[in-house]
Amino acid sequence: MIRNIIFDFGDIFINLDKPATIREMAKLGVSEISDEMIAVYHQYEKGLISTEQFVHFYHDTFKIDKNDLIFAWNAVLLDFPKKRLEFLKQLAASKKYRLFLLSNTNDLHIKSIQNSLGNQFYNQFKSCFEQFYLSHEIHFRKPDSEIYEFVINQNNLKASETLFVDDLKENTVAANTLGIKTWNLIPGKEDVTTLFEKKDLLF
Repeated sequence: MIRNIIFDFGDIFINLDKPATIREMAKLGVSEISDEMIAVYHQYEKGLISTEQFVHFYHDTFKIDKNDLIFAWNAVLLDFPKKRLEFLKQLAASKKYRLFLLSNTNDLHIKSIQNSLGNQFYNQFKSCFEQFYLSHEIHFRKPDSEIYEFVINQNNLKASETLFVDDLKENTVAANTLGIKTWNLIPGKEDVTTLFEKKDLLF
């Protein structure tokens, strides 16, 4: 029996255009993603370097204007359908499950999201969760096993009683190896609001 549900954020609640940042970076002259860029991105996502350091890396390496970089970086973020917030609020109000958010989210993205959604919408969303874990605040990122172990241990959860919902296969596979039940939601084909139509996930 599932007693706890851990949700991802991007493409679960807020829609994403994942290739958008690459498209926008190409317009700024950055057409290839190097191993160094990926390493810097992972450090930033874990909160191991500041936004200022992250921006300076691109400015110093590619001479990209700060505002142009931030625009390109946040281009991935789209809308947050209200029906998903309403679904989550009803789920939280039912008190049938302990709810958690676990997201690979960096400082620039979360600030952009807060600004675009507005305080009321964002706070309503955040208040639905017992814990709201963002990778840059807890210094772990998916799919590393440490991030799932952190959530399980911090909240005294049983993996076998926990469902994890994420749009990336590598993330659900990693969680599953720890005994956590998973739903690898396919954006565009499935929606988190249909969770209770998938009764096999909750038992």
